[in-house]
Amino acid sequence: MQLFLLGLVCTLAAVFAFLNGFRDVSSAVAVAVRTRSLTPTVAVILAALFNLVGALLSVSLAVALKDRLFAVPPGPPGLGLLAAGLAGACIWGVYQWRRGYPSSSTHALIGGIAGAAGASLLRGEAPLRGMDSTILWLVAVPLLISPVIAFALSFLAVYPAVWATRHSQPSFVNRRVRRGQAVGSAAVAFGHGLQDGQRTTMVILLALAAAGLLSEGRVPVWAQLFPAVLLAAGTLAGGWRISHTLGSRLTKIDPMRGLVAQLVSFVLLFVGAIGLHLPLSTTHTVTSSIVGAGINQRISATNGRLWLRILGAWIATPLASALLGGILFLAVSPLL
Repeated sequence: MQLFLLGLVCTLAAVFAFLNGFRDVSSAVAVAVRTRSLTPTVAVILAALFNLVGALLSVSLAVALKDRLFAVPPGPPGLGLLAAGLAGACIWGVYQWRRGYPSSSTHALIGGIAGAAGASLLRGEAPLRGMDSTILWLVAVPLLISPVIAFALSFLAVYPAVWATRHSQPSFVNRRVRRGQAVGSAAVAFGHGLQDGQRTTMVILLALAAAGLLSEGRVPVWAQLFPAVLLAAGTLAGGWRISHTLGSRLTKIDPMRGLVAQLVSFVLLFVGAIGLHLPLSTTHTVTSSIVGAGINQRISATNGRLWLRILGAWIATPLASALLGGILFLAVSPLL
């Protein structure tokens, strides 16, 4: 049973990584495609390549993050928790993709595992050690702070960009900026790989530890490679529903402000991953940056009603995933 559950967790982790790339490709390419800096095909291939590179370089971050998380119970109970949490996160992610709303895969994953842990308490099992601090620092704080910072920085960064181009013709500025957006798309994709590649690797490490198969200080090569490959494969598949939301429905943004949003997003993702070892939601960061730069262009250019619905989806993500994770854990608990 333990080997079956370990295989189930790895399979669900693969699905989670694929869906992560499938849904979040919009974060890297939406602005560049919207401003016609890149064609959709070229943008997706570029995003897949740099997603792969970022995910391959995120292994040390996954190890550091694993040590700061909750402790998973050994054996089938711990593997069951991870499987239920992953399944809940995947179901919610597909539902949000169908609606065309960007939402955080990280928050869905932590919410799903927290819900499964809550269901295990109903069965009289011991609580997960460290779950309270995990929810605080990986869900609550980023949800409240990172969108605000991304929004504010993008809004303010538009001013020096406008000042630097004040004597240039708009057509000349747009032509130059569109070239820079190819670099911006690659940078955001690299930051996405750094941030989100470590999530799947972290889950695999937790599953191997619960199964008693993880050697101290060693990360299996396959645990490094297959999440990165599946993340890139999902990116190549492309989730254009969310890309349409970010690039066309949420705000109408010009090339210069689009580049500002890309650069702010990359800096925050990179600093969060390398400097602070803090998992930031790529979705939250990019979406908030686009809105911040777009509002500085013209208030009426932003769809305020859609923005509020997206905020509601962000708040609902950990709660809905927790409910799904709890239900799924109770469904499989007789087998544990």
